[in-house]
Amino acid sequence: MVKHVTEDVYYVGVDDKEIDLFESQYIVPNGMAYNSYVIMDEKIAIMDMVDRRCAKEWLSNVEEVLAGKTPDYLIISHLEPDHSANLCEVLERYPDLKVVSNAKLFGMLPNFFDVSVDGRNVTVAEGDTLELGSHTLQFFMAPMVHWPEVMVTYEQKDKILFSADGFGKFGTLDTDEDWACEARRYYFNIVGKFGMPVQALLKKAAALDIRIICPLHGPILTENLDYYIGKYQIWSSYEPEDQGVFIAYSSLHGNTAKAALKLAELLEEKGVEKVSTADLAREDMAECVEDAFRYDRLVVAAPTYEGGVMPVMEEFITHLKNKAYQNRKVAFIENGSWAPAAGKQMKEKFAAMKNISLIEDVVTLRGAFKDSDVAALETLAGALL
Repeated sequence: MVKHVTEDVYYVGVDDKEIDLFESQYIVPNGMAYNSYVIMDEKIAIMDMVDRRCAKEWLSNVEEVLAGKTPDYLIISHLEPDHSANLCEVLERYPDLKVVSNAKLFGMLPNFFDVSVDGRNVTVAEGDTLELGSHTLQFFMAPMVHWPEVMVTYEQKDKILFSADGFGKFGTLDTDEDWACEARRYYFNIVGKFGMPVQALLKKAAALDIRIICPLHGPILTENLDYYIGKYQIWSSYEPEDQGVFIAYSSLHGNTAKAALKLAELLEEKGVEKVSTADLAREDMAECVEDAFRYDRLVVAAPTYEGGVMPVMEEFITHLKNKAYQNRKVAFIENGSWAPAAGKQMKEKFAAMKNISLIEDVVTLRGAFKDSDVAALETLAGALL
């Protein structure tokens, strides 16, 4: 796909509709977009590359925009293979091309490519500029958003921020869907652990006059940029986005599930407008992580399993810990026919996280979910208000 971003800046990225798992772990029902751009000026710059799966189409797009001209620079903002896999072919195809990036990235380059860029590399640092003619590129380092070598590029004429993986989302560009849902799932699962580095980048961006955001995944953002930047401010500060309760449950024989769904019903009766539930064994784990971060309250419900916590719940809590889950209220439901232990162990895991407010009284089921268990759920619902 080739299209104008501005008069001299072109989109040359590719929609990958065949991929089923991004990074071999995240379900992408609507595929994935790999974004790349070309700036046509006295000096021509290619802005990043795409995944090897889409190399042929991407190279064709680049050639279409170049129309017989030769590019002068290749800017690499992020070395992850879905943005750099075509490096060797590009270097061979354009022997006079200079590769522009930062020292950290050049140091990591041999980890991925058996090719030397000595004599062809232009090393830039924080605030450095590169003149293309009427367009000037300015570089800002963004370490750990979400790799250590990441940088972003600000184009001063058209006021474009080439934001690397920032402001990206799952899904192809021709997918008609709400940006926030898949951008939120993308953020918390890909970038979520690195809130402080994202905050540092947002401070740098606040000093720039940005009119367009060109990410490496997802749509080009041209309107209402305060909305997208505002979402990133909330997400990267680990503050809840919505007032509501997310109930994540696992259930061996359906009894814990009945309790979780009954709690959801009670919360709605008490006026909680946003209540979401998820069966961790059957729903996309990445989406469950997203919802845990979205709402200000979380309930985890799980049976005791082999003296511990049911594995899928263990996995969910581990994901939250790894993504720096914090600033939430958490409540617990356990099930144990003869020796319930899940509640205590889940509480210990959340107590080790930052700024977690625990509801101390665990609701304990003993096998089947009974009418006599409803009173404890009523009390728990009240504590969650």
